[in-house]
Amino acid sequence: MATSDDLVVNEQVVIPGDELTVATSRASGPGGQHVNTTESRVQLRWNPATSRALNESQRARVLRVLATRLTTDDELVVACAAERSQHQNRELARARLAEMVRKALIPPKPRRKTRLPRAVKERRLRDKKRRSDRKRQRRIRDDD
Repeated sequence: MATSDDLVVNEQVVIPGDELTVATSRASGPGGQHVNTTESRVQLRWNPATSRALNESQRARVLRVLATRLTTDDELVVACAAERSQHQNRELARARLAEMVRKALIPPKPRRKTRLPRAVKERRLRDKKRRSDRKRQRRIRDDD
């Protein structure tokens, strides 16, 4: 059963709220005098390596796909300072995290090998022969 703090990624994966760490800081940008007093920037941290929300195959997949986004402690960090409101930034960061994990869980389509058509092979060989004949004709012949 998901609580209000839990982050629903998809039907199978729900990240428990206690696994998410939220940090706030002062954001740059618009806000006038208000910007100097409000901590509206939100940083959301989650560790997929130790998460209870993922099974082993999902964990391996997320760690592999998001490897470039992980810190040295295997934490996924999402920061948001797009809005003036801390609450809105928190919701945006949660949505971004859910979307990243959702996309990482999608398995890639298997590659289907294709065969080169015979006409393409024949055209390549014909062009190759034509090029070689042209170069052979350019050579200086020594007919003594």
